[in-house]
Amino acid sequence: MSWTEISISVSREATPQAEEALELLGALAITFQDDEDNPVLEPDPGATPLWPTVHVRGLFKEGVEKQPVLAALSDVPGADRPENIRWRKVGEQDWERAWMSRFAPMKFGQRLWIVPGGMSIQHDPANIEIQLDPGLAFGTGTHPTTALCLEWLDGTDVTALTVVDYGCGSGILGIAAALKGAARVICVDTDPQALEATTANAARNGVADRVSCQLPAAADCNGVDIVMANILAAPLIDLAPLFTGFLKPGGQLALSGILEEQAEDVRSAYWPGIGAMSVEQKEEWILLAGQAPESSESPGGTSR
Repeated sequence: MSWTEISISVSREATPQAEEALELLGALAITFQDDEDNPVLEPDPGATPLWPTVHVRGLFKEGVEKQPVLAALSDVPGADRPENIRWRKVGEQDWERAWMSRFAPMKFGQRLWIVPGGMSIQHDPANIEIQLDPGLAFGTGTHPTTALCLEWLDGTDVTALTVVDYGCGSGILGIAAALKGAARVICVDTDPQALEATTANAARNGVADRVSCQLPAAADCNGVDIVMANILAAPLIDLAPLFTGFLKPGGQLALSGILEEQAEDVRSAYWPGIGAMSVEQKEEWILLAGQAPESSESPGGTSR
């Protein structure tokens, strides 16, 4: 049996219109893929994370007629010319996973690996393998901010600790912490779909009993050992009092999603509660890490 794949490249803003048009045409499945190797950044609350330019692909039964498709897509910006619409016959295969053949296992630090489904790495008892497929959920290891967080986590002892993954996306950081031996992991996100993805990924990796998924309003994160947040600079600044308040004395904080030119503003926001923070950089992205004081005394003092 075979199918017809119809694909178009559109802007992020035109993606909902393209998706609706393909659905009305009777698409059996629709997937999205980065059209220009751009990273997926943390979306605003309630938004769907997408790339600036999106490759939208619809799967149809073989024999779909071209004229109705061209007519339906004529109003979609970027798909309003026939040469911008690509047709391809797809044979008997797992279509939704076929595009993943270009991905490979990725190593972070000394022990952490992200391994897409159907792939494997050479067995080593020291390795920690996170089974996770690349996709729309933010945080699959391919972006420098996620890599920075995983490398930091690889070098951090989380055994028997309580860890918060705030803005969890796919749950990659929280699941990695659980696989490294964290006793309890709290994954928080504003998007219910992200929490569903994290729940599924935690079960897939055998750590569902130690990973709980919560919306911010319901999250009980007080007195934790570690807070990790891979979101953007503006919300990191706004959430500084909340994050520092979560930590027990001596607790650790790791923040990423910060551009180089934003690092000083983020560091200033956390100075009263954390004090000095270390800096790691990958490309133009920064990770800031610090530790809450062992006592209630402010670490920052009145001057810097």
